[in-house]
Amino acid sequence: MSAGVPAVGAKEAYLADSTGTIHFSKRETRRVPVASLVKVMTAHVVLREAQLTDTVAITAADVRHATSNGATTAALKKGERLTVQDLLYGLMLPSGADAANALARTYGPGMTAFVAKMNAEAKRLGLADTRYTNADGLPTPAKGGYSTAVDQVKLADIALDDATFRAVVGAETHKVAKSALHRAHTWRNTNKLLQRTDGVLGVKTGFTNDAGFCLLFAAERGGREVVGVLLGDQNARRFSTAERLLDYAGEQIAGG
Repeated sequence: MSAGVPAVGAKEAYLADSTGTIHFSKRETRRVPVASLVKVMTAHVVLREAQLTDTVAITAADVRHATSNGATTAALKKGERLTVQDLLYGLMLPSGADAANALARTYGPGMTAFVAKMNAEAKRLGLADTRYTNADGLPTPAKGGYSTAVDQVKLADIALDDATFRAVVGAETHKVAKSALHRAHTWRNTNKLLQRTDGVLGVKTGFTNDAGFCLLFAAERGGREVVGVLLGDQNARRFSTAERLLDYAGEQIAGG
């Protein structure tokens, strides 16, 4: 017995699977800020530009960028040197604005050049309604830019083709053992969907006052990859809604 199309309280939403079947859409082409979902593109660009074994030195400015903006952090400290691979976990799991700043500063080089790379990549991927102003989705400048639900799903689908990206966003926790170069770190994924239902691949949470609570998510259902996004939602509701949408898509796929 199908439960029917779930009620979705998010302002914008979109859900599609790997065959191109659209399972849900709501204001999916409206341009809105997407908060930390911006970091999906940051990770994607870094993976194109960097070697995973590169080391990046954390500066006082990276730390200050996160703390002065009241942003989520990976608790990085000035003088630490971490690999790009570890910093990607610091970027995506606790949603560290400090990690975002360090990576963008290194692989721009400089923030302006890095944001230009993000926008060039959006254009190359055909994300015509996406514009970035920073590497972390913080409100300044210009609300961190804008995107649409459909563009976010498209981007996640492409980003998940990279094995490293997939491993990072699918991890519930990531531990970095103490070394001569850095302190010990334990990062936990803010994406509660990973604990709630089977087959979840990731992807990313986000929140700013302008964007509301956001969730970009992906899972395997009926042998297909299902990718969805909820924008302008409430905190707890985004996870329960995502779970229901995935169940719904699974039923649709099974019903063929």
